[in-house]
Amino acid sequence: MPYTPDLDRLLTPGARFTDEYGAYLIEAHRVDDVVLPTGQVVGCDPLVCPEAEPYTVTVAPGRYPARAWVAVVLREGAEVDRRVAALQLVISDEPAVRWEPAVAGDQDIAALGPDDYFGYGVDAGAGTLADPTALAVLDGWDYDQVEEVFIPNELPMSPVRGLITAVLDEATGANVVTVATGWGDGCYGTWIGRAADGGVTSFVTDFMVIPK
Repeated sequence: MPYTPDLDRLLTPGARFTDEYGAYLIEAHRVDDVVLPTGQVVGCDPLVCPEAEPYTVTVAPGRYPARAWVAVVLREGAEVDRRVAALQLVISDEPAVRWEPAVAGDQDIAALGPDDYFGYGVDAGAGTLADPTALAVLDGWDYDQVEEVFIPNELPMSPVRGLITAVLDEATGANVVTVATGWGDGCYGTWIGRAADGGVTSFVTDFMVIPK
């Protein structure tokens, strides 16, 4: 079986993790809803690769809540930092009984080894789960437009690092919600939760902040 993080534990407010550097306390923060006019979901760094392919699993078009799972970094019991540990797009309130890798294009789960996962590359420290309708608009923007909206001189005050929301397609309301990706650039995988009846419960991108 390919690598799957312990998402049931990660997606638990108040969960604590420790490693040789200290402790991590998990907080859940509701962020803006994500509008999916096509029901397709793309995980990507929208500032670098808005043309990324959507995942093969789709959902009903609509508006879905999103959560940022923040790891409060503690050293000797005091907060010294906070990082976004995961971004979750909630499709259903049903509990997830299993998790599967989200794949895009011709990616083949059977090709993955036990420590392998599919992920999207991040080179601008930002991540999103968005509809391709919104990302297609962003793909047509010039750098000045991108910088004005998504790279402001001062980020909005928020317990969630890098949180910015912008409606990019006025006709459908399709938007892009960005968060800072864990410790920064890297390759981050997304997993899909399934309910007991097989329905999709959520898409979750793990930014690999908490120890395995």
